[in-house]
Amino acid sequence: MSAAQITVAGLHKRYGATRALDGMSFTVRPGVVTGFVGPNGAGKSTTMRAILGLVAVDAGAALIGGRPYRSLRRPLSHLGSLLDAAALHPGRSARDHLLWLAHSQGLSTRRVDQVIEQVGLASAARRKAGGFSLGMRQRLGIAAALLGDPPIIMLDEPFNGMDPEGIVWIRGFLRSLAAEGRAVLVSSHLMSEVQDTADHLVVAGRGRTIADADVADLLAAASRDRVAVRTTAGPDAMTVLGHAGADVAVTGRDALTVSGLPADRIVALLNQSAVPFSEVSAHRATLEEAYMELTRDAVEFRTATPPEVRR
Repeated sequence: MSAAQITVAGLHKRYGATRALDGMSFTVRPGVVTGFVGPNGAGKSTTMRAILGLVAVDAGAALIGGRPYRSLRRPLSHLGSLLDAAALHPGRSARDHLLWLAHSQGLSTRRVDQVIEQVGLASAARRKAGGFSLGMRQRLGIAAALLGDPPIIMLDEPFNGMDPEGIVWIRGFLRSLAAEGRAVLVSSHLMSEVQDTADHLVVAGRGRTIADADVADLLAAASRDRVAVRTTAGPDAMTVLGHAGADVAVTGRDALTVSGLPADRIVALLNQSAVPFSEVSAHRATLEEAYMELTRDAVEFRTATPPEVRR
């Protein structure tokens, strides 16, 4: 087993009558950014805390390179983590916060200055962390995770509070960490950022893993045989295609998604009925679409939404 690997195997955890984890299992491999997503109450936070030994599970194991986190000597050199960007002393400077952590692990002052530079906080290193924005606290938390130069990085919602420049930075930064051979686990609610950053996705729901696959494979499965049609005559197109046996949904202004007919047949039907259109192409699902489909039955709290217009 690689030292740069997290193995989560059959985790179970109850809090009274609440089942927080119900057999959660997955592996975070080296050289890959793994996204960890799921609705509220899916068990993501409990799983990440179990990986760090902060939660005692009822059954199963969470291992870092084949060993429990609590058994690791100088754990920051094995796994660097950020679970809560606000978990710092507001009266300490960013540099002093990192020095305190570094000295507890036998790490040098030079290493502190390296990670401060690495996350772009050099100009704010001597400012009190209590005055930092959320985005700056995220950068400080990432710097702390990097202190031991670990082969595994685990970050919970690192995009929160980041401005556009910060989001672009962290996307590239996470990919660069994986390119160095590190295992990177990132929990996020921002599907667009996960799609642009992660190679692999673990989807949690009701305390278990409901999907564990490469992002490209999930997108291909969600796209299926659907066809995107752009037309200014939506009602006419829906009538023509519906009569031919297609399932047609309105997905935007002048935009339809068609299931049940191949693209060439759709083109022929629209031409025969003189229905104008500007585009007929294979539908490319977003990660958000794939996620919503996967978690449809795993959402604990649901709001009423108007149904799609179908023909």
